[in-house]
Amino acid sequence: MSVLVFLEHHDGEIQKGSLGVLAKAASLGDAAAVLVGGGAGALAAEAGKYGARRVHVADDASLDPPLPQPRVDVLAGLAGDYDAVFFANSVLAADIAAGLAARLDAGLNWDLVDITGDFVGKRPALQDSVLVDVGWKSAPRIALFRAGSFDVPEARSAGGAPQVENVAVALEEHSTAAKIVDQQLEEESGPSIEDAEIVVAGGRGLGAPESFSLAEELARALGGAVGATRAVVDAGWYPYSAQIGQTGKTVSPKLYVALGISGAIQHKVGMQSSNVIVAINKDPNAPIFEFSDLGVVGDVHEIVPKLTELVKQRKGS
Repeated sequence: MSVLVFLEHHDGEIQKGSLGVLAKAASLGDAAAVLVGGGAGALAAEAGKYGARRVHVADDASLDPPLPQPRVDVLAGLAGDYDAVFFANSVLAADIAAGLAARLDAGLNWDLVDITGDFVGKRPALQDSVLVDVGWKSAPRIALFRAGSFDVPEARSAGGAPQVENVAVALEEHSTAAKIVDQQLEEESGPSIEDAEIVVAGGRGLGAPESFSLAEELARALGGAVGATRAVVDAGWYPYSAQIGQTGKTVSPKLYVALGISGAIQHKVGMQSSNVIVAINKDPNAPIFEFSDLGVVGDVHEIVPKLTELVKQRKGS
């Protein structure tokens, strides 16, 4: 099987989710990668360290900033040479995958968490309680994988460099109609919730927006990121970029600490693949205790400051 993997990159770095998908594709057969946008050429060697034998590079100023339709144009010219095209889920990747499927009249399966060598995709269903097998009727098969589906392996230090092929960029007229007139990037004091190995998330049980300082201080002590529930975001307590759940982001950290979160199914689907889940809630009947590895019944305002102090002492020793 031959697979083309779209590697999303920003600020000179390939997104970890894309590298995880590339490593998975390499384990299945002949994997190639495509890098699109300014500075893409400088990242080709890194793609080779994660299994790409061939890297298509479209390093052109006309492809900046990162709009989906110009990227559809680039991928549409390459996809016909491959059995499948894989994407790691993101807002940009979802737009590109949908546009590419429409352009090529190809099948798209989304929210996948795994795939076999004979192109059988695994997709959660019934509120993530079961996995169903999904397939495609024709090539190229387009697959969009849920965030955190694949671990990112250590970069290979040995092995030959990938074959790099520069792609001539020819954009459709409609692909240049949309323009980004301004970009404002939110400053992040730590890792993003999608990439963090530790996530501390807060819910309405914190009581007030200022109480999110408890989650922030614990996350800072642990070296993690801060997440939030939809109820918190809708109430204006915390930015949407931190929302975890069915209508937010999906995370799969090594440690997930839930502070004052009841555990509604909409939130569960965004974090249940975490390796270890610790919940602190004063309600002993909170649903989150049903799928937590460790549950603490108590007031977060009393427990979390003590926990944060213990973490700081342990790290300082």
